[in-house]
Formats: sequence, structure tokens, C-alpha cells
Amino acid sequence: MSAPGLAPVGALGTAPAHALEALRRAIVGGELVPGQRVLQEDVADSLGVSIAPVREALRVLEQEGQVTYRPRRGYFVTELRIEDLREIYGLRQVLEERAVRLALPALGDDRLELVALAADDCARAAERGDVAAELEANRRFHFCLMDAPGQPHTMRVIRLLWDSTEAYRALYYSSPAERRRASEAHARILAAVRRRDPDRLVAELDAHRDRALEVLQAILGSMR
Repeated sequence: MSAPGLAPVGALGTAPAHALEALRRAIVGGELVPGQRVLQEDVADSLGVSIAPVREALRVLEQEGQVTYRPRRGYFVTELRIEDLREIYGLRQVLEERAVRLALPALGDDRLELVALAADDCARAAERGDVAAELEANRRFHFCLMDAPGQPHTMRVIRLLWDSTEAYRALYYSSPAERRRASEAHARILAAVRRRDPDRLVAELDAHRDRALEVLQAILGSMR
């Protein structure tokens, strides 16, 4: 991992928390790609910290499935097989439909404003070609739609599924055409939310997810 893009220890507080945030952004921003080894010493030097907080951050990412530890070799950004990706997206379809059908009736005006703001932020980031900002806004958009009281276990599993494909989602958003397509999908999803139409909402989310899976399968195929 190279030094550019990593900020000095600052506002995030503890060194492990800052190392975790820096590593997340490196994965999301494509600085670290699937299969790449995470050079702990380089990360520590870039952040001005010791190896210990970097290792602690990597253990968190390992639990989330974003990195994999290989004995005597170290940590690597997790690589997924096409079969893994299909399973993850299949699980997401089931759980996310459940989540939005429960969340939509309770989605008030304040939450709707947050969803719309996230969609706008995502579109603006797409226009700038800022993949990291777009992924952050995309995550806010989807989780604002799904997260509602009474389903903490569902949301915990959904978050783990999203985390496990974060590096691949960054590759997906590296295409300008797919960034535009995602913004258009968000507009259709938001329209379904405003109409309070759960069936249309689920259909639009499924189409959006299916497109992402199609693109990611092609990416995985090209990496073989």
C-alpha cells in the first residue's frame, strides 16, 4: 500500500480507529484491490503510528470479510469467486426486501429527506468521478431506506454482506457509464418510495442489484 491518500492521525481519535478508517478508504477508493497484500509497515509509516493499531484495524476488517489473513504471509484484500458473489447477492435480495417492506410504512418526511440528500450526493460524486464519496453516499441511500426499529439482526447481517463486497463495489463504480446508470436507478427507487409503493420499490431495488451483480461477475471473470 502506498502512502498517497492516507492522512496523518487526526480528528478520528484513537490510532486504531484512524487506521481502520484509512484502510476502509483505501479499499473503497481502489488503492487496495482484491488479492493485494496490505503492507502493514507502509500503512503505519503513512499514518505515523506503530504497527499495533494497524494490526487491530486489520483484525476488524478480517471479521467483516474485507481482508483475509494468510499464515506467514500477512493480510490480503479478500478475493471472491463468482459463486461467492452470487450467494452474497442472493442473500441480500431476500434480506433487503424484508427490510424495506418493514421500513417503508414507518419512513417519515425527515428520513425521506435523508434518502433524497444521499441520492443527490451520490449523483454529484458520480459527476466528479469521486468513487469513494459516491460509495459512501450510496451506502447512506440504501441504509436510510432499510434501517428501521425492530430489525437489528437483519440489518447486522445486511451490513456484513455489504462489507464483504466493498472492494468489488469500488471496481463497479470505477466505470463512468455504471455511475450514471446507478444514479438513474436511485431516481427510480426514490420515486417508488415517494409513491409509497412497496412492490415497485422492491422491483427497482432488485433491478439495481441485479445490474451490479452482472457487472461484478464480468469483473471477476476478467480477473481469472
